Amino acid sequence: MATRGQDALFLTSPQDIFYVTGFLTRFWESPARPWFLVLPKSGEPLAIIPEIGVELMSHCAVGEIRAWPAPVPGDDGVSLLTECLTSLVPEGGRLGVPMGAETNLRMPLADWQSVRQSLGQRHVVDATETLHRVREIKSEPEIEAIRATCGIADAAFDRMPELVAGAATLETLFRRFQIALLEEGADWVSYVAGGAGPEGYGTVIAPASGQPLRRGDIVMLDTGAVRNGYFCDFDRNFAIGRPSDAMKRAYAVLDAATEAALGQLRPGMTAKDAHRVLSEAMTDAGGVPAGGRLGHGLGVALTEWPSFTPRDETELRAGMVLAIEPGVEVGDGTILVQEENVVLRDDGPELLSTRAARELPVIAP
Repeated sequence: MATRGQDALFLTSPQDIFYVTGFLTRFWESPARPWFLVLPKSGEPLAIIPEIGVELMSHCAVGEIRAWPAPVPGDDGVSLLTECLTSLVPEGGRLGVPMGAETNLRMPLADWQSVRQSLGQRHVVDATETLHRVREIKSEPEIEAIRATCGIADAAFDRMPELVAGAATLETLFRRFQIALLEEGADWVSYVAGGAGPEGYGTVIAPASGQPLRRGDIVMLDTGAVRNGYFCDFDRNFAIGRPSDAMKRAYAVLDAATEAALGQLRPGMTAKDAHRVLSEAMTDAGGVPAGGRLGHGLGVALTEWPSFTPRDETELRAGMVLAIEPGVEVGDGTILVQEENVVLRDDGPELLSTRAARELPVIAP
């Protein structure tokens, strides 16, 4: 903030407010009320929130809480917010608001326009870089929190044979997997996706369906479980019965790409470089890289910047937690993907998830 001349930051998203204060709740599922946090260039954060959140916020890292009996049509915290901002940011000063990729303004646009009009000669500037450059580097306690969440998913994946047994459909398996994640210690399971088919699957973001599970299918499950506010995000593939030689080869391509990334990624490289390493490794192993990004950041959100694409020039730095996610085309409209979670150290990636089996695991029907 000092480097960019910002007198205060204005934050409204669940992830940013949790990151700054430790305010953790699933009440964000209710869109009825806005929540505001103002971080001045010196001093403690100031929370401007609905009265329903005062008790929980009082246990968090804030200096002052101002509340109103939300929701209030016509002035849902707007006057309180305006008073706060005009008192903290001088005339001609700069208020930082995240405006770029992977940010959002969680308040009615009309209310924000009203606040802007009330700021007078104060400048509203883009604070995306201010926020991203800090959040992308994880502290050791954050890294351990993500490692713990990965451990929960590892334990649930270890139970896959028992989860598949007797599961007639993909939706039954999804449900059992989510239960297993909770039993292993997840606070909640924000994300589960996957697919199944005899020669791969067509999507990696679909919800469960009533699709029957059959001998010869390749099953993939991907999870974003949460523990203490921090996500894991990795998947695993399993063959139900003996897989085809083509599926074994495709899985070997993914393994080679993962191994290349674990061996080659270093601080100072870029997200673009990571995409190249993964793509070249898959090509060298005889595969055709799938489209889209091949990895991303991870932390208090399921996916964070950067994205491993041919155009993302974000520098990789020590302390970043990353999802390495190669994908390979295996047929007309079908793919296989594999994902690991790592923290980037000075000497390369350190696994936070347990490395996937080097050969495609087989589950007896």
